[in-house]
Amino acid sequence: MKHILTNIFFIVLLLLLALASFYEVIDFKYFVFVSFLWFTIVFIGSSFIGSNYHVKTFCSNPSITERKIAITFDDGPNEMTIAVLEVLKKYNAKAAFFCIGKNIESHPEILKETIKQGHTIGNHSYSHSPFFDFYNKTKVIAEIEKTDALIEALLGKKTTLFRPPYGVTNPSIRKALAVTQHKTIGWNIRSLDGIIRNRKFLLDRIIKRIKPGGIVLLHDTSIETVNVLEQLLFFLEKNNYSVVPLEELLNIKAYEN
Repeated sequence: MKHILTNIFFIVLLLLLALASFYEVIDFKYFVFVSFLWFTIVFIGSSFIGSNYHVKTFCSNPSITERKIAITFDDGPNEMTIAVLEVLKKYNAKAAFFCIGKNIESHPEILKETIKQGHTIGNHSYSHSPFFDFYNKTKVIAEIEKTDALIEALLGKKTTLFRPPYGVTNPSIRKALAVTQHKTIGWNIRSLDGIIRNRKFLLDRIIKRIKPGGIVLLHDTSIETVNVLEQLLFFLEKNNYSVVPLEELLNIKAYEN
């Protein structure tokens, strides 16, 4: 809805400028400026999942006042997922894993173990292609449904949770989700562990942002994340924070009945 309203506003603005040009000399730079402003708003709205620009997203639960947070992992299953599971088990913490379909095909036994240990499973597309943001509605639906089927084959039920690759949304994704009926899950505490390997930086960045109702984004793909996770869980335990399942934090259903 925000994107539609933005488009309408800027189309009307450009039409008014065009109309005014019949009566006054309107410098072309004003048309360029308006177009640039539209592009900037759309780019920012599409790039930041918490903006709710294209789709409604669950990025936290601000109504929670108790010291509860959820931890989520993207891009698995991966060989490193096993180490992540061991740390979570040590601290009796449940997390949500947003899985890539092609990785499920490569490591079905790891996803089975993740399920066995009681963690929540979500959809993170089939390919996680760098071109995913340019896919049309039909191709996005195909990616989501293919991964849904892979998850359901191992889990026995269909996930209702989807996290778009890179946290980017656009009209094609909005239209696809209107068909698949997935809930879009974001985050409000981004670790940057997919980019940066400095453990101290990652831990400090997360800790500074911890507050009740928050959702932490990590990736179960590196040893640095495993070590940061252990330190994070120790910090949370020491500061009387509970790590709760994502669906409990957000009061939503993770699977179809």
